[in-house]
Amino acid sequence: MSGRLCILLFVLAAVLPLTRATAAWPGTYHPDRIPRDSLSKISEQRNQRLYDSIRVKSSRRAVPRLLYGWFFVRPRTDTAQNGRVLDENRALAAYAGKTIGDIHVERQQVFRSDGNWLRRTGNKLHALTEERVVRRDLLFKSGDTFDPQLIVRTKQLLRSRRYISGVEIAVRPDTLDTMRVDLLIRTRDSWTITVDGGAYSEGRTMVALEDANILGTGNMLKVKTNFSRRDFSYGGNEVEYEIPNVLGTFFTAEFAAGRAFYNSTLDAKLCKEFLRPTDYEAGVSYNNLKFKEYMIEQDTSLLVRARNFDAWGGYSHFLPSVSSSVYLTGRYNHRRFLLRPNDVTANHHPSLHGHDAALFGAGIYREKFLTANMIYGFGSDEYLATGYKAEIVSGYSWGEFNDEVYLGLSYRTGGFRRAGYIMGGLTLGSYIEPLTGKWNHSAVDIDLRWFSHLFIAGRSRLRQFLMLNYTHGWNRGTGNNESIRFTRRNGLQALKERILGTNRAVLNTETVLFTPWQPLGFRIAFFGFADLGLIGYSPNAFKNDFFASLGGGIRIKNERLIFSTVQIRLGVAFNKNGLADSEYFRLSNSTRLEQYRYRPTRPEIVGFE
Repeated sequence: MSGRLCILLFVLAAVLPLTRATAAWPGTYHPDRIPRDSLSKISEQRNQRLYDSIRVKSSRRAVPRLLYGWFFVRPRTDTAQNGRVLDENRALAAYAGKTIGDIHVERQQVFRSDGNWLRRTGNKLHALTEERVVRRDLLFKSGDTFDPQLIVRTKQLLRSRRYISGVEIAVRPDTLDTMRVDLLIRTRDSWTITVDGGAYSEGRTMVALEDANILGTGNMLKVKTNFSRRDFSYGGNEVEYEIPNVLGTFFTAEFAAGRAFYNSTLDAKLCKEFLRPTDYEAGVSYNNLKFKEYMIEQDTSLLVRARNFDAWGGYSHFLPSVSSSVYLTGRYNHRRFLLRPNDVTANHHPSLHGHDAALFGAGIYREKFLTANMIYGFGSDEYLATGYKAEIVSGYSWGEFNDEVYLGLSYRTGGFRRAGYIMGGLTLGSYIEPLTGKWNHSAVDIDLRWFSHLFIAGRSRLRQFLMLNYTHGWNRGTGNNESIRFTRRNGLQALKERILGTNRAVLNTETVLFTPWQPLGFRIAFFGFADLGLIGYSPNAFKNDFFASLGGGIRIKNERLIFSTVQIRLGVAFNKNGLADSEYFRLSNSTRLEQYRYRPTRPEIVGFE
């Protein structure tokens, strides 16, 4: 009996440190953790021998064996390393300053060559991305100084291409020259041929065929055909074409034209964004669109035809002393309406006024990418931006009915903390009358988002998301876009009612369970959600109408296919009086919102959606 008591005390003495060790969240990011030295390894080996001894001694008798089973668990290795957050800049820091030698590119088909007949057939039908297409996206060349940040940004840029599903960049030190490294770039293609479709009101139906990598060139072509599902009458064709990197200049060219019943499109755009800490952006676009605009306050859609010309540019310069970039941007916008409702006046439907506007922006930003997975995707590497951006935007608008000065301020920041990934932003924008100084069409928006580290639940993985948004407008006019409602971005998932206001607060929570099941390469995740919302015209958010929704569903995605994530959602909504008008079932390709990016863009006007 005394032997059993000794074993029991031995077990209890070991439980506390083991519990502390297993309570840590899997995938926690420790940016300042240094490599373990030999002393810590010796300590681990000593502890392991201790636990092995306890296991052997307790297995000889029934009661100690039972207690051992209660208090001790076998360490589970996450062989896929899911949930890890990797600072690749730090991992590559040892090569910083060396010279880049040879750059080799190795391209891989969508599926493994030893797969089943369906995958082998898919590889035969797929045009492998040309090597020159991969090389033109590189932010470095042979002879350049090795910069870890540019390597990571190149991986992020390649991964953002729809025709690429995975990227690896291996660094190989030169055996003859210690100051030289060779690079091996491995890419895996996505399946880029897909069909699309949509069923809209009034019997309108659209079917489309798309190839996002025509003959391996990286160019995208999409052709749409429209018809009425009531009488199969013809509704017109539309075509879209995109070149993601024109002649290696990092300019993207887009073109769209066609007709879909009463809608018509003519759209052309050529632009380049900031890619490096010291860089420039430039762009020009023209569109002539005819479409039905939803008039939120009238709860009806009316035909609008608008012609718009945009031109913008900017320059950023990196300051090593603060590890950030300062930037200046400018934009000119010309907009005219060729068709619009007859009741447009100086104080009604201000968003449908023609204008010429010049905007200028100035700010400072820092952006760094960390690598993770199972956040917005299902298993492939994702590049999460950490950093901040502070910006001021100002300008002048020569309007159809009156002239106005514009002023906007914004700040965004985000990064990994002990509790997970936290990001937030504050934006304020308003027009100001030049003579009186009165603020008009003003809006402030506060956005907070958080998601947890990845938890291990058996063979599955679990992550928690939380989103909080507060939008408030004042001195608003009447008519189109002068009020807000719950939207897909900031709203309640299962609520169908259209409630208006100038003050909106939304809290969204979502729990996602990533399962280990992968039938035919399709990953499966289950999710549950609960949303709370307040909306109305009172400045006090808590005096406005209250709504809530809850439900769940399933998401299915194959990372190597270009098809969007398929989502099946069930839900129900409530208001203060009970059950509200609910969207009980929805089949869509909706996904969670992407993370913030902190690099600057062309100056924008802040307002309601």
